[in-house]
Amino acid sequence: MRGERTRGRGKAAHSGPRRGGSGGGRRKKRSGRQLWRLQHLRRRLRLPPADLPPPSRSPMTVWCCRCSLASHFRNYCSPETEGHLLNSLVQYLGDNLGTNVKKMPSLEENTLPVDPPLTLPMVVIGNGPSGICLSYMLSGYRPYLSPEAKHPNPILHRKLKEARHLSIVDQELEYLSEGLEGRSSNPVAVLFDTLLHPDADFGFDYPPVLQWKLEPHHYIPHIVLGKGPPGGAWHAMEGSMLTISLGDWMELPGYTFKDWAAAKRRNIKCDRVLPEEVASYYKHYVKVMGLQKNFRENTYITSVSKLYREQDCEAKSQKEEVSTPHLQIEEQGDQTTLIKKNWEIRGYQRAADGSHVSFCLFAENVAVATGTFDAPGRLQVEGEDFPFVLHSMSDFGAAISQGMLHGKTDPVLIVGGGLTAADAVLCAYNNNLPIIHVFHRRVTDPNLIFKQLPKKLYPEYHKVYQMMCTQSVSVDSNLHPAYISFPEHRVLSFQSDKKCVLQSASGFKKILKFSVALVLIGTHPDLCFLKDQGQGIAHNTEEPITCKGNPIEIDPYTYECTKEPNLFAVGPLVGDNFVRFLKGGALGITRHLAIKQKKQQHQLIVGGGGD
Repeated sequence: MRGERTRGRGKAAHSGPRRGGSGGGRRKKRSGRQLWRLQHLRRRLRLPPADLPPPSRSPMTVWCCRCSLASHFRNYCSPETEGHLLNSLVQYLGDNLGTNVKKMPSLEENTLPVDPPLTLPMVVIGNGPSGICLSYMLSGYRPYLSPEAKHPNPILHRKLKEARHLSIVDQELEYLSEGLEGRSSNPVAVLFDTLLHPDADFGFDYPPVLQWKLEPHHYIPHIVLGKGPPGGAWHAMEGSMLTISLGDWMELPGYTFKDWAAAKRRNIKCDRVLPEEVASYYKHYVKVMGLQKNFRENTYITSVSKLYREQDCEAKSQKEEVSTPHLQIEEQGDQTTLIKKNWEIRGYQRAADGSHVSFCLFAENVAVATGTFDAPGRLQVEGEDFPFVLHSMSDFGAAISQGMLHGKTDPVLIVGGGLTAADAVLCAYNNNLPIIHVFHRRVTDPNLIFKQLPKKLYPEYHKVYQMMCTQSVSVDSNLHPAYISFPEHRVLSFQSDKKCVLQSASGFKKILKFSVALVLIGTHPDLCFLKDQGQGIAHNTEEPITCKGNPIEIDPYTYECTKEPNLFAVGPLVGDNFVRFLKGGALGITRHLAIKQKKQQHQLIVGGGGD
């Protein structure tokens, strides 16, 4: 995943100035073929014939060129140039890749005078905690074993001590994560969580065993694109409910939630916090850690596709959607076959006046970190599109605040057996609204989320669970006047007169009258920018992607999609629904890119690179 980075990078960094003739060294004599390749490359890049001026400091390596050759580099040395580069990449619009690429479908777009168009090593789609953490590590922050730390797992601690001079990014993650267990199916997520929160699942509050160091020479150029401010879906969540996780478990590396609360003079009254506090923390985190230059807000992605190029990078290219079969790389006589090259990311940025400005970016790698909060789950039954059938807590809260349910005698119908449905039950109960609660599981089902939550930490949810058990239509007792549960029932249809047809597990049907229905059965990701909503990269390619039942299939140590090289996925899209565990994806991807970058630099040095 994120390979031996600390030792390998310096070699490549020093070789650039030495070959460029700076640093007082002796200029290496170039062969005739090398000179020809250099001249050809400069013509392709439209660079001046003279060598670039010697760098004033350690250069930042950037992949870029007109024909998207990943093996050629230019060195950007000053902070001004770095900032200009990132701005140019993010604002680059239009179809200015040159004659090698087939003309794309016409879009209304403006073209900025950026020449040559640059190719980023990484574009991250989604600016929630997954995207933020990935940007943090791609920006050069490296975790090391803290000198005074002692991990409570003696086997893991021994492994960490074996290479304590190396960052975790430069160590073998499969070796470190071997034998660890946790509440994630992804081994790197479990490893990173136990380094940041040792034995947290056993109720201990041990400090992290890691210390973070900023190593700017490990910076990998990237852009994080999001629809709203950094924090993603946390800015849209209902603000009156407490988070499931503890506040400390919501924090990202290098800046604790308590430090943020102290800086903002917030009085955190309990271990659990409000979503609005979490959203504010993530937004502030990006600023404090100096990541703003990597983030662009109000961006909407419309397509992510792969560019095809001939092996000599001179003939005409073709474009195919994500998840198409890989073309064979063969040479028959003088015929050159096509190989997959960089990604093309298209979308638009919404301006302050509401207008849309289209853009087109190119990247060697793409990480999808959009989460699964985009689209609410639907029952797919008759009448679900009636305006009195709601699918989000925000819509329900708006209906209450606007007085739409004031004075209603018919109960609120809540469908779902998870925590969001429990939030709706609490909200309705606190507003003195009668409730009908429908869910398809048995109340004794061990997979009910309530059975996994300690009563001491989550008293409100256990209150709902107690009502679900004791105030059920299947229980011979006096029903709670404001709440009735219907376990092992499903909705067959909603009718225009605000009646609902239910069916029990035994097939018995009931018709109930309600004032408003609230369907809360989970959410699904919006991957409209991928072919078939990304279905082709899921574990089961015949079913839509879901965070629990059918996540994206990835390599467990690199987070690269097994069915699409150079495409990565993190967070809920790969089954990590808690912030505690999604940070492992950032570690996996960063290590993979570090190894990949080191190999490319080695090939450039060995092959001469024309320079």
